[in-house]
Amino acid sequence: MADILVLYYSRDGATAALADEIARGVSSVADMQPRVRTVPPVSTDCEAVSDSLPDSGPPYAEHSDLADCAGLLLGSPTRFGNMAAPLKYFLDTTAGPWLSGDLAGKPAGVFTSTASLHGGQETTLVSMMLPLLHHGMLLVGLPYSESALNETVSGGTPYGASHVSGGSPRPLTDHERRLARALGKRVADTARRLSQPCN
Repeated sequence: MADILVLYYSRDGATAALADEIARGVSSVADMQPRVRTVPPVSTDCEAVSDSLPDSGPPYAEHSDLADCAGLLLGSPTRFGNMAAPLKYFLDTTAGPWLSGDLAGKPAGVFTSTASLHGGQETTLVSMMLPLLHHGMLLVGLPYSESALNETVSGGTPYGASHVSGGSPRPLTDHERRLARALGKRVADTARRLSQPCN
């Protein structure tokens, strides 16, 4: 079994809900399994230190998770059209994996959630793609052959899976769930195909 890293930050649970569906999509591919990880919050207080383990949910990501994975799915809520600071902070610490080429040639996808429709989903997805390109990853999106992409009136973009959570958290729509699973499956299937020897 090869691991597909599902790495995300979620404050209110909306991005975590997407990560759960993406992990289901990864699990649907033979010989692939999700490795779900999160990142600690950051603080403007320079003395603040997070516990080494979160109170609940998946463990915090380590650089070894990047080296060990066959592919990566990266998720964040939107913060003014950009990824949230905790995820950016983690990515800013990955110079070592970048120098080692740990992610080069591996497939990657991105996902996000916003409180409002047109709340910066696509720019947030693109902001997460940029460091992945610097790491040499192969970006995987959602094609319009996924029928839910043509039908959705909430989240879902060709750049990656997304969710409109509203002012108070609302559950994922059926289209959002289908697209999240499709993205997980596409990244896992791409990783599986890349690992097979060429004839």
